[in-house]
Amino acid sequence: MQINPDMQQRVVIDSHAVPWQPSPLPGVERRPLERLAAESGRATSIVRYAAGSSFTAHAHPQGEEILVLEGTFADEHGSYPAGTWLKNPPGSRHAPCSPHGCLLFVKLCHLSAADTQTCVVDTRAAAWLPGQVEGLQVLPLDSVGTVHTALERWAPGTHFGAHRPVGGEEILVLEGVFQDEHGDYPAGTWIRSPRGSSHTPFSAGGCLVYVKRGHL
Repeated sequence: MQINPDMQQRVVIDSHAVPWQPSPLPGVERRPLERLAAESGRATSIVRYAAGSSFTAHAHPQGEEILVLEGTFADEHGSYPAGTWLKNPPGSRHAPCSPHGCLLFVKLCHLSAADTQTCVVDTRAAAWLPGQVEGLQVLPLDSVGTVHTALERWAPGTHFGAHRPVGGEEILVLEGVFQDEHGDYPAGTWIRSPRGSSHTPFSAGGCLVYVKRGHL
């Protein structure tokens, strides 16, 4: 079943309101945000591992990206506590698990063949950089060609000018409330804005967001 497959459409979803769906393995559930096929192809989801659950070893032909939201995610390469961002490139393989349970933001099958680097970033220890406007801080996570991924921290009262992201934009609100002229987006909101879209973002009370630009 396809979910929000049209990349030319703006999508706003309260991920907390999406029902949990079972995965092929017991103990792992998903809240799908976008999906092009049932168990293959491009997908974006919130994923929950129950304590002690695991996936069998599997490959990612077009890569995988994970942001650990709660708990600790693990595989044969290491353990990744909340705040860790990972990128497994196309062709990579692993056997993921979570001994004590975890909550993840996961993107699958969206990386180009030229994106060959494995990345692991502890966002709670990494250095933040000043953004383009006062009150905005940026933590770059990845940059490949025209695709850029980062965390952004907006101090209360931060305003950005009219913004037209080249190649579209995807935002997951992690803390606080992100805003623009179209509405208010509390923590858990996922926003996908297509190529050619524009908005004037701000945050009256402050927020933390995951942002990916240039991939649509």
